[in-house]
Amino acid sequence: MASVSLVPFISKYNSVLNRDVTGLGKQNLFDGNSETCWNSEQGTPQHILVEFKQPVCIHSVVVQFQGGFAGKTTKLIDGDSKSEICPLYPEDNNKTQTLNLPLQEHGVERQKLKLQFVNSTDFHGRIIVYSLDFCGSVAQQPDNGPSNAGASTKDEPSVTPALTIT
Repeated sequence: MASVSLVPFISKYNSVLNRDVTGLGKQNLFDGNSETCWNSEQGTPQHILVEFKQPVCIHSVVVQFQGGFAGKTTKLIDGDSKSEICPLYPEDNNKTQTLNLPLQEHGVERQKLKLQFVNSTDFHGRIIVYSLDFCGSVAQQPDNGPSNAGASTKDEPSVTPALTIT
């Protein structure tokens, strides 16, 4: 199955700088605008929790930090079981980085993911993220046998690339 960008429909975080959710909030993580960002308050740890409309199989996380404000020790955590999936090793720069998961994690279905920044390259623990994306595939749904006769057999898109702000 081809790898696609998987945009979550809900995202949450533990802080935003000066409580400026309009200018520095979660909507900026997925808006595709290189001029906007999510900016955390100071302190550690920081995190971003995302939820997808249905289970997905992730093979990489694509992230762009502000150099000097990157996640230093970073973990990807299963949002449901709260267990660590794997450590991630981003670099402290402004480049878009693809952080690959171990091969044994590629086929694992998950609906919630937590990106936890245990500490930051910033002395005060702030994190600045300009863009965030998850690459992988939508989990295969079990075939429950024939359903409505005459129903369309076309594959419908199963991940809606829209973010609902809560």
